[in-house]
Amino acid sequence: MKTARGAGVHIFGVRHLSPAGAYHVADFLDKAQPTAVLIEGPSDATAEIAHLTNVSTKPPVAMLAFTEELPVRTALWPFAAYSPEYQAMLWARKHGAYCAFIDLPSSSVIGLEDIRGSAAASPAGLREDENPDLPALAKATGQAAEGTVVERSGADEGNETTASSLYERIAKISGEPDFDTYWERNFEHNLSPDAYRQTILAYSERMRELTEASEQTSRRGEYAYNAIREAYMCRQIADAIAAGHSPDRIVVVCGAYHASALGDLANAMSDEEMKLLPSRKTKLTLMPYSYLKLSSLTGYGAGNVAPYYFEMMWEHMRRGTLQELPHRYLASVAADLRAAGTHRSTAEVIEAVRFAVSLAALHDGLAPTLTDLRDAAKTLLGRGELSVVAESLAKAEVGTAIGSLAEGVSQTPIQEDMNRQLKRLKLEKYKTAVAADLSLDLRENRRVSSKEAAFLDLNRSFWFHRLSLLGIHFVKAKARGEEQAAWAEHWIVQWSPEVEIEVVESNLLGETVETAAAFVLQQRLESCSTIKEASELITAAYECGMIHQMEAGRSALQKLAVQSQNVAEIAEAARKLSQLVRFGGVRRIDTAPLVPLLQQLFLRACLYLYEASQCNDEAAKPMAAAMNEMNHIASEHSGEVDDELWVRELARLSDRDDANPLLSGLACAMLLERGELSAEQCAAEVSRRLSPGIPAELGAGWFEGLALRNRYALLSRMSLWQQLDEYISTLEDEEFKRALVFLRRAFSAFSPKEKTMVAELLGELWGVEPEQAAEIVMDDLKEEEARMLDEINDFDFEDF
Repeated sequence: MKTARGAGVHIFGVRHLSPAGAYHVADFLDKAQPTAVLIEGPSDATAEIAHLTNVSTKPPVAMLAFTEELPVRTALWPFAAYSPEYQAMLWARKHGAYCAFIDLPSSSVIGLEDIRGSAAASPAGLREDENPDLPALAKATGQAAEGTVVERSGADEGNETTASSLYERIAKISGEPDFDTYWERNFEHNLSPDAYRQTILAYSERMRELTEASEQTSRRGEYAYNAIREAYMCRQIADAIAAGHSPDRIVVVCGAYHASALGDLANAMSDEEMKLLPSRKTKLTLMPYSYLKLSSLTGYGAGNVAPYYFEMMWEHMRRGTLQELPHRYLASVAADLRAAGTHRSTAEVIEAVRFAVSLAALHDGLAPTLTDLRDAAKTLLGRGELSVVAESLAKAEVGTAIGSLAEGVSQTPIQEDMNRQLKRLKLEKYKTAVAADLSLDLRENRRVSSKEAAFLDLNRSFWFHRLSLLGIHFVKAKARGEEQAAWAEHWIVQWSPEVEIEVVESNLLGETVETAAAFVLQQRLESCSTIKEASELITAAYECGMIHQMEAGRSALQKLAVQSQNVAEIAEAARKLSQLVRFGGVRRIDTAPLVPLLQQLFLRACLYLYEASQCNDEAAKPMAAAMNEMNHIASEHSGEVDDELWVRELARLSDRDDANPLLSGLACAMLLERGELSAEQCAAEVSRRLSPGIPAELGAGWFEGLALRNRYALLSRMSLWQQLDEYISTLEDEEFKRALVFLRRAFSAFSPKEKTMVAELLGELWGVEPEQAAEIVMDDLKEEEARMLDEINDFDFEDF
């Protein structure tokens, strides 16, 4: 604690998210009884203090600032129950004291961060002539614009390289494994009010001296950023005095690093300097936060590694039972181990506590730190194995707590819509950091009385797809299996603070999830240039239950389809439309308007099939998939598409020798499967394709295409395998090797049962054991064979 020179204002330095800091702040406020409590935090968020201290608000929570223009930039200030700032707010509300945030407004925080980001991206750093604002402001405060660490909003220590190395040095000198352990042993366990305040002040002054001495890089804006913030906070303190608050009745709660700098109001920012502050237009909102997120943040995010552990510490401090914390921590670890089936006795817990106390004594500590407790848990409860206790340690340290806000708290329209939909769709219980599986049945539930309840899962599905479209990761669709019914969906539902930020960022797209999703779809439709993109957007609109956007997508696809000759893309788009037409009733959406478009796409694919089949082996792969899709559509929509035209084009492709042989073989297989090719005609075609003198890439390649479909029908034709055997026996050694490559690739797609049948057939023909036959043709492609295939990809089939 410091009395500001010439002002008498009480400056109380803390570490954010510090139980001891919260404990001593509350105690000091009780003694000082201030009329004004001024807190480090964005000054434009002062109005949010009333919501943060609402009796219905449950930390952890956070303030979020975001820009009103794209791209969205954000800044975050999280609070836990044991945040000194949060406890100061609660004290002020309870005692009727004026309470305000006094740090730079969020608009300037983001504006300055943009400048700092530009400086960091420049190899030479930020020069005064590149952006004069920061150096000019820093000079105006009476400081040199170089050479110190920056403390960013929401953090009590910098996260620059200089700071990191300095903290590492402190930990090393103190004999601790890391700085967090040093801080806990020297500050968190210190419950003596006078000693704590004096130590914090000494720490602040010494840290500033060390960082200024160790910082070698100049004119990068770091010191300017800190100096600007401190000058602004001094100005806010001076304004509070000018408003009538007696200096000795003002308490300022700030990061420990700033404590000594705010003691002299002579450095307060002037009106002219205030006008020089860069700014981006921002809005503020509150959001629930989580311990999981706090545990993953450092520096700028002001997190700590074990939020639930420090909550336990805070609770014991308030009750005056801090000495019981080691017992509670280790007992909770043992209890979790027991719940998981690993028994640990009470005696082992007691021994672990004793061991932790002994470890603390070796460092002259008043009590075990988290590091000591972890080591004791690993040694006594894990019996030397960290893996045994790792999960239990995480639960005892991080926890799964998620905060909540009182109803009516100022939020963006889309956040309010999000909360309404969670309630309407009965999903409030899923707003948790623990992932949950949720299965949806899109069919009407006839066992309920209301229409809303009857289609609850369908409406959930619409909403989930809209969230996915917006990139809001509250839900994640699980992969669909081929056997999964069209009316069934499976989702993973999990809330996180990032979800809340994604929701806020979507506010610029629309005031509700539905309008924002409609805007995204419209934007994508206006920019889409391929039938693949247009068909995907139609599907997205269908899944989102957005009829108007679905119609707009249909119109876009129709225009693009007129110009396209890409059979693979056309077939893919037709497949999507086919699925919508067949299963559109599941979502209670009329998909009849899509039928003419499906017919148009099917017709174009048929007309360009033969031309597109004159391709190399690499391009034949997507073409084979397209043919399978088209054949499936022809079967499923025989009364809606031109099935006869499809059969004629298959016959044309099957007969031609100038197309890719794999595709010709596949066409032959489809005709055989559909009954459009008799056994005699098939035998004749096999004889023609596998006759002596036919190059291996043509003969074996054609057989590979033939084997892509209806394999059991092929396996039942011994004559076909005899012809294949006779063909292979006519090949020269080099040709035989090339043919073997194609055959191995063809058989690689066979099921184990089918491979066994092939081996038995070939073994019978060759007079060898099936295992020997299998070894010859069933082995995986070797590197040399794969290289051979790459060379064949450039083969020009028009020469034949």
